[in-house]
Amino acid sequence: MKEFLDCGQIVNTHGIRGEVRMVPWADSPDFLCGFSTLYVDGAAKKVQASRVHKGSVIAKLDGVETVEGAMALKGKTVQIRRSDAKLPEGAFFLADIIGLDVVDGDGQKIGVLKEVLSPSVQQVYVVRGEREIMIPAVPEFILETNIEGGYIKVRLIEGM
Repeated sequence: MKEFLDCGQIVNTHGIRGEVRMVPWADSPDFLCGFSTLYVDGAAKKVQASRVHKGSVIAKLDGVETVEGAMALKGKTVQIRRSDAKLPEGAFFLADIIGLDVVDGDGQKIGVLKEVLSPSVQQVYVVRGEREIMIPAVPEFILETNIEGGYIKVRLIEGM
């Protein structure tokens, strides 16, 4: 597993004091506000302050004091250190399941998880094997997620 995880992107500046606006790649922008250090281009940036604003995160990063300094970060991917993240029991990072084998209830390989879509309230797993299958990521279909074992066990229904 990777030590650093992509968690968002700096999309613009905010105000005139060097704040940046980030689009979070997490379940909630509040998740990103819980970190005291973020990483940009591998460099640690202490978070002086952060807040949620219209679904984005506005952050004041150490060493970024001007609009020009913030503009230099535009388009950059923001990362967190895995060990800094505290996930609830049973939760996992999507980056950890992409590439896992997807098997049926009997353990037969169906394919590999290639992508996770978030079109609405629930996520959808895109599995590629002999054909592409889209599986809603709900307990009725996802029986087990075993990251250490390298597989996701699913129940398919006719027509999938």
